[in-house]
Amino acid sequence: MKYPSIISFESVAKSLDQFDSIIDVRSPAEFKIDQIPGAINCPVLDDEERIRVGTLYKQVNAFEAKKLGAALVAKNIGHHLALQFQGMSKDWRPLIYCWRGGNRSGSMAHILAKIGWPVAQLEGGYKAYRHYVNLNLPELAQATRYIVLCGPTGSGKSRLLEALAQHDAQVLDLEKLARHRGSVLGKLPSTSQPSQKHFETQIWQQLAAMDISRPIFIEAESKKVGDLRVPEALIERMRASECVTLNLSLAQRVAILSADYPHFIAQSEQLIAQLQCLTPLHGKEQIGRWCELARTGHWQELVHALLDKHYDPTYQRAIERNFPHSHRAKVITFEGDANQYFPQLAQQLIATYET
Repeated sequence: MKYPSIISFESVAKSLDQFDSIIDVRSPAEFKIDQIPGAINCPVLDDEERIRVGTLYKQVNAFEAKKLGAALVAKNIGHHLALQFQGMSKDWRPLIYCWRGGNRSGSMAHILAKIGWPVAQLEGGYKAYRHYVNLNLPELAQATRYIVLCGPTGSGKSRLLEALAQHDAQVLDLEKLARHRGSVLGKLPSTSQPSQKHFETQIWQQLAAMDISRPIFIEAESKKVGDLRVPEALIERMRASECVTLNLSLAQRVAILSADYPHFIAQSEQLIAQLQCLTPLHGKEQIGRWCELARTGHWQELVHALLDKHYDPTYQRAIERNFPHSHRAKVITFEGDANQYFPQLAQQLIATYET
């Protein structure tokens, strides 16, 4: 076979593990937004260099831009060869891609192939990969059976998903992928959400690896988790699926929320800033009372008030509107320490829905 070989993403989508390395040669800024699962970033132009070449192309001409670009690309490929690829054996098989499968990936693929490695270059680059995900993700989402975990805020749905995963159930945890707990107070400290594209990549990657003959456990979500949109096909399939509702006491829910949001207890000013977002819904007077509870450390009283006045009414309206099968849901009620019960409940749900 002649190398570099030019391949389509569709032809390798289900067998990416055949490659020893997947190399994204785009700039670090491009790579940060999203990348093919498992890819490493070996840019042939860094962010500043890409801007320099692009500016020269627009302000002078393509020839001058290509001369500068070639010099920079050659230098950077040499750097990667010296530092990252020297230890690779002769049968090392990398897949290389850039934005559109053009000069950036072509340059590296050509040099690696001349050395003697069986290199593959992705036809159409990252853009072709995104096109495939956009077409394939709705199909994957619609072809799967979901068991949707419902229950008001603090009922432990995320903890139950963790327990299910630990017992080898198939789980799609959208809040974990989105790095957000899905409410106005759900932003995680010192954590930014991924890009919309990378959120979709993670969903696609997990669904593609799952067995469609088995159910997938998922938490009931709205159309957005923080700033990220849940794919429409997934939302539609979730809302038509069977539901399980967790019914915990208020005291149990307060205990769970106290454990899950320690950053708000430790940093009341952060909580107060988040509470201000609720002013249009509850008015300045109500928000002022809640902020005072936060300032004075009356955490349990504040959580009770938020659940009673904001979260529970909001949840009830949303669940009735968006999950028509929720009224037929299997309702699970338990007493005592909920944390100790989740592993047992996970086993019960697996036995119920995987037989």
